Amino acid sequence: MFTGIVEEKGKIESIKQSNMALKLKILGKKMTEDVAIGDSISVNGVCLTVTDFDSDWFTVDVIPETFRSSSLARLRSQSVVNLERAMHANGRFGGHFVSGHVDAVGTIERTWTEDNAKYYYIKVPETRYITMKGSISVDGTSLTVFGVDDHGFTISLIPETQKATVLGEKDRGDIVNVEYDMLAKYMERLLQTSEKLPSGLTEDKLKQYGF
Repeated sequence: MFTGIVEEKGKIESIKQSNMALKLKILGKKMTEDVAIGDSISVNGVCLTVTDFDSDWFTVDVIPETFRSSSLARLRSQSVVNLERAMHANGRFGGHFVSGHVDAVGTIERTWTEDNAKYYYIKVPETRYITMKGSISVDGTSLTVFGVDDHGFTISLIPETQKATVLGEKDRGDIVNVEYDMLAKYMERLLQTSEKLPSGLTEDKLKQYGF
């Protein structure tokens, strides 16, 4: 589990590819401060498992399912990526619940600025889990939704996020990993199965309690 607060921008040192399987060697000193083999690290919003490491690098494997469903297939040597270690149960929680399981690959269709803010409109295949002022993860960064329609959503970056994440350098046509708010996905699943639940959970009952 992650928070969407990027800890470090890392760099891809090498990529070994076999069909749709990748082995990535990533430079990131902060990530290796207390890492162990088997730990989870979010790479551009994708939860990956550490397979080897040294003082300033670590390696991860990308399986075909992840290759197909995320933007990691587009990485090249020297690509810069967002990195975050899995959260500690007793740590500060500054973003929102991010699982590292990508729901969609989005395309940046428009960018614009207003004073110190940089805005992006991102097209995605599905928007039913996205709500105005709700949370969303874009390339592993926890962000607030400022607009949503049937085809995509709008986010805004403060100057610190522009500097501390790879999103600040993204432009029109770039591809990003998108993870919807997991609470919305669980709620939909509950509603779909409510008729089978002995508790009698219904959409009207959820509305009654403010959901």
